[in-house]
Amino acid sequence: MRTAEHWKDYELLDATDGERLERWGDCVLIRPDPQILWHTGRRHPLWESAHARYHRSHTGGGHWETYKPLPDVWEIGYRSEAVPSELRFRLKPMGFKHTGLFPEQAVNWDAMAQMIRTAGRPIRVLNLFGYTGAATLACVAAGAHVTHVDASKGMVTWGRENAVSSGLADQPMRWLVDDCGKFVQREQRRGNTYDAILMDPPSYGRGPGGEVWKLEEQIFGLVRECVALLSDRPLFFLINSYTTGLSPSVMQYMLASLIAERHGGTTSADEIGLPVTQSGLVLPCGATAMWKEGNNR
Repeated sequence: MRTAEHWKDYELLDATDGERLERWGDCVLIRPDPQILWHTGRRHPLWESAHARYHRSHTGGGHWETYKPLPDVWEIGYRSEAVPSELRFRLKPMGFKHTGLFPEQAVNWDAMAQMIRTAGRPIRVLNLFGYTGAATLACVAAGAHVTHVDASKGMVTWGRENAVSSGLADQPMRWLVDDCGKFVQREQRRGNTYDAILMDPPSYGRGPGGEVWKLEEQIFGLVRECVALLSDRPLFFLINSYTTGLSPSVMQYMLASLIAERHGGTTSADEIGLPVTQSGLVLPCGATAMWKEGNNR
């Protein structure tokens, strides 16, 4: 498992009884997590002094219960050896338990930034299902030109705000509200190519025009379409998934069969996770598969 170990402003304090206890800067939140099947006791003292807790509803969705004053919006930062320029992210409690950031993804930000910084050439990156732009900003900070695509206007606006907070708003990037599949097809017709592609597709979703997306049914076709956008010398191709039915090995198989046979290089796949302060163990939080250029081992 690859673990996001370089956070200072985020900390997974404890995990038990189906819930996470997390510190986001100065705010402590309790959020549900269906993977936390163990019952090891609420040993960390901050269980009793959290700012808010998200409660799931049996009929879908849920709500936040606030125990202490919680800002409508606040910021946290991230930096590491691979991302030495601090990235700043705006957070807020959203529906369906989210805050606008997936901290475990920092392990992928580091990996992509390192490859871009050491490539020794200009790198054009396509980020599909880009959400609030954390991966986009990590790649831009490393020197890449990034095209960020997401079907949600609100998420793209949020990403732009993160770019301003990170001091990167004037760097080379495009922010596009579009259906990812249709955008890829148009890019093919336009003859545009990219040196790196990353995607974090949802299990289920709808595009701006009501287009239905079901991951298991459409992921292979989308990856195949994206491969046609790779330049003659691609650097990496990364797929991240939170869908339990799509294993890391399945994603790796797709990348190996679609990319490695043509471009060589190497493929890998693994879970990604967050260290838990109280137990010293690691909470699995998703899976990533990556193809990368042969000299980036």
